[in-house]
Amino acid sequence: MSLALGLRLRLALAPPRYLAPPLVGIDVSASGVKGVRLEERPFGLVLGAYAAEYLSPGTFADGEFADPAPIAAALKRVASTIGVASANAALPEAKSYLFETTAEGTTKDAWRTAVEQKLGELVPLPPAEAAFDVVPVGIAGQEVRLVGMSFARRVVEGTLAVYDGAGISVRSFEGEIFAMARALLLEGDPSTTLIIDVGKTTTKLAIVEDRVPRFATTIGIGGHAFTLAIQKHFGVTEQEARRVKVERGIVAAAGNEDYMAAMLSTVSAIRDEIATHLEYWQNRETKRGGHARVSKAVLAGGNATVRGLPEYLEGALAIPVATGDVFTNLASREYWIPEPDYAESLAYATAIGLALRDYKPRPHVS
Repeated sequence: MSLALGLRLRLALAPPRYLAPPLVGIDVSASGVKGVRLEERPFGLVLGAYAAEYLSPGTFADGEFADPAPIAAALKRVASTIGVASANAALPEAKSYLFETTAEGTTKDAWRTAVEQKLGELVPLPPAEAAFDVVPVGIAGQEVRLVGMSFARRVVEGTLAVYDGAGISVRSFEGEIFAMARALLLEGDPSTTLIIDVGKTTTKLAIVEDRVPRFATTIGIGGHAFTLAIQKHFGVTEQEARRVKVERGIVAAAGNEDYMAAMLSTVSAIRDEIATHLEYWQNRETKRGGHARVSKAVLAGGNATVRGLPEYLEGALAIPVATGDVFTNLASREYWIPEPDYAESLAYATAIGLALRDYKPRPHVS
């Protein structure tokens, strides 16, 4: 059975709400495996359970399951901790191809059929080796404007094999940048926003419009590079370097000029990459008028809360930059208090976005 057909059958045969599976998302990245289970209460959604298992360096690298066995074991432990046997799962941005096109028709089946006929023009993969999905984003004359994301089938099948090895049933796959946008931006937010996900070994960038990604790329530098710069500067252990990173960040203070020089040599590399991509988008959209200019940036990821990082990037990018809130679409904090602290929660953006994929609010009864 094809992945697309299997997904369509699962949707068509979805159980009634009282039998529906829990809202679950699991994300695998270089830093580890993260999973969440959301619960609906009378006042809205809350985080019912969460768990993380860290992976050894090189176990998951460049979007590849380099060593599947320990990843499967970590997946199994996370699923056990949060009490689930099935989940929505992320596919890595580094292995994705984002595209825009138009198609005739009024149904998703019609759009997919139309896109299949020209898929070879849209992504650098043989059509027979590509899995893809599309979402409508507007009208272009007599056609529908679509945003799509494609992965090599081997990536999808390899990911599925690892989850199967962990005994976890995958309900759906989704590109991680789609999930991040769903978690970090309020439902209905029409803005054009730059999402900056500062992970351990990479920094993912996504420009989203109406919460739909329109551009995405991965920079091969992450927060661990900050840690290494501190280790080299002070000659301390990795654990001590992480503590210094949290305490000092990139905030200038009397007597820390050498430290700042060491940190900025790394942070500036990330800044320059972000600025290059942002400038291209802003200038291109000004000339073409196809999309709105980026109006703000949101930081997420395990290294998003480095002190001084939002202010540093804001000064360089000339747009407001703030750390995100992964619970922005959950119940008001007036009714519940999330267990993970703010810094820790930012590493769960993708997992929470995946869990929200299945959420349909209960109809209001007056």
